[in-house]
Amino acid sequence: MREDNGAGGAVLALTAADLAGSLRFATVSLPEITTEEYGPLPSCQFTIDHLWGLRQRVMQLLQDGTDDRGSAPAIVITHGTDTLEETAYLLDLTVPSPVPVVITGAMRVASDPGYDGMANLLAAIRVASSPQSCGLGTLVVMNDEIHTARDVTKTDSQSLDTFQSPVWGPIGRVDAGQVRTARRIERSIIAAPRLEQRVVLLKLAVGMDADLVTLAVDRGAKGLVIETFGGGRVPPWWLEPIRQAAAAGVAVAVTTRCLSGNLGDPYRYEGAFSDLVEAGCLVAPGLNGPKARLRLMAALAAGSNADDVRHLYESDQSHAPFLK
Repeated sequence: MREDNGAGGAVLALTAADLAGSLRFATVSLPEITTEEYGPLPSCQFTIDHLWGLRQRVMQLLQDGTDDRGSAPAIVITHGTDTLEETAYLLDLTVPSPVPVVITGAMRVASDPGYDGMANLLAAIRVASSPQSCGLGTLVVMNDEIHTARDVTKTDSQSLDTFQSPVWGPIGRVDAGQVRTARRIERSIIAAPRLEQRVVLLKLAVGMDADLVTLAVDRGAKGLVIETFGGGRVPPWWLEPIRQAAAAGVAVAVTTRCLSGNLGDPYRYEGAFSDLVEAGCLVAPGLNGPKARLRLMAALAAGSNADDVRHLYESDQSHAPFLK
């Protein structure tokens, strides 16, 4: 992005070649870099087709770049920050290669004093070219912090340190040009041939009517993700529409609307977590609503029946990182 007086604000202006060319001023040695444009758009305008097309292109680049020893060049993607975490999670979920894929962006436009884009890009290249990054899946590098795609989320609309991993924190840092990772993780891969796009995300608020559940089912939704209260609670009047959706063959997944935390509670009043489990809801630990939606899209596309979908959706154990 760059300020354009004619447009009255910031517009897309920098190409991949422009960004790579700016690195010639770096005083450190860099690996060989080749650039490619992929549908430059503000990330708020992305569709699921855009995301899946990018995933397919990443897979193709990894396949085409693999040498006789099975090695392939790492990939760095520059991305708008609005939906960066969703693209990162989709790639992490569906690209099985151990080769590093790193996503970065900028919170300031290129014409602003203190533009952060070049520093973020340089750090991302360092992370992508580090042997420590192999096997960690898709990583998000912003503000010299390294985050796993599963855990990271945008927490502030303006701040430079907006990308945070609320539960586990960053997996590493770039300190004085050196890549340092603190732990390894287990990855959760779904071999999806595509994404089932008819998945609706609903976020609960106090006193909300449950008609949206019925409307989604009537409009042909194949899946429904509900951001529930706390550890997995809904108003009592939501239970019957949820049961009816599940009975109609719609995959209903629940997560929390909280910034972090898993589902589960000791309560037995109407609408508590136990009622959702009895209604057949799917549960994936620790995913926010947008990522739970992507996981359900992949599980629905990969699963041949309801049991398959449940297994694929709930088999995520990557929320339990272990120390090196």
